[in-house]
Amino acid sequence: MALRIDQDHGRFKQIVRGKIKQNLKQYVQQGEMLGKKGKDFISIPVPFIDVPHFKHGSRQGGVSQGDGKPGDALGQGQPQPGDGSGKAGDNEGQHVLEVDVSLDELASILGEELQLPNIERRGSEKIVTTRVKYTGINNIGPQSLRHFKRTFKEALKRQIASGTYNPARPVIIPIKQDVRFRTFKLENLPETNAVIIYMMDVSGSMGDEQKEIVRIESFWLDTWLKSQYKGLETRFIIHDAVAREVDRETFFHTRESGGTMISSAYKLCRDIIKSDYPASAWNIYPFHFSDGDNWSADDTRQCIDLLKSDVLSDVNQFAYGQVESPYGSGQFIKDLREHFSEHDKVALSEIADKDGIYGSIKDFLGRGR
Repeated sequence: MALRIDQDHGRFKQIVRGKIKQNLKQYVQQGEMLGKKGKDFISIPVPFIDVPHFKHGSRQGGVSQGDGKPGDALGQGQPQPGDGSGKAGDNEGQHVLEVDVSLDELASILGEELQLPNIERRGSEKIVTTRVKYTGINNIGPQSLRHFKRTFKEALKRQIASGTYNPARPVIIPIKQDVRFRTFKLENLPETNAVIIYMMDVSGSMGDEQKEIVRIESFWLDTWLKSQYKGLETRFIIHDAVAREVDRETFFHTRESGGTMISSAYKLCRDIIKSDYPASAWNIYPFHFSDGDNWSADDTRQCIDLLKSDVLSDVNQFAYGQVESPYGSGQFIKDLREHFSEHDKVALSEIADKDGIYGSIKDFLGRGR
């Protein structure tokens, strides 16, 4: 029975995985499910999964049953499907099933569908963390490691063997010789460091729709990079004419009305990297999103100089996503292409709307850097 249950559970997981892969592009474009994210799992709606089986039609009954008379045509007087004359029924409607999918599994599906290569990590230094690994059961140990289930089973076996177990009054009382404890050993696990530094223009030309696109895309970027690195940190920078570091909530919900000086964000990004994330120990991923407007050509030149002299040498990859806006000129990505179109550490992407998120993820993560 247990084997059959395991087989059915495995088959169900494969069906769900197939449904998610089939509809992945739709999930990537939608932001609703992001609000249902837990610590390690996310609820995803999948089309109702039904195992084929025979079921009764709408007209039931056997031969010679009903109110008909000899000579009546079959089906006479019965409402036909779609003619609007039917009554309210009590049958089930179409359902959507919500399933919990781990973020690791979601990342795996994303990688398969977009054919994303595993990231080539750089840096020789690593953080080493200690993990407790439980290795077995023993009859001695501290009370904090007492294994209740095994203790209960030992007491039950002893009482049955001694004839003191009463099924009519199944009271199990462990004694000292019944108590069992978990045994463990400590493992040193190296964890490669990585940090994502998100930067976003929050000037008046970046509206709620553009920020929603950034919010959705950042979820998928996070999900993939977390599957590649065990130690992942995230920092957030917003900018208009000046830049400042904020928390995640502020990052996605702040809107200013001033102008735009992109160099202010790149300077702050550079300073954060220099002070907190030495390139020898960290894999560094700056992602910048804007609508392509900048204050002046002089500031754009300053941005290009900052990237060339201070940023690109320290990072795995610098990514710029230009979100289309009715108020943005879209010039900045053209300037970046002019200077970095052949640079292997620069990934550029234009995101016209939510439909463009799917391809943009591939633009950013498809190089395996």
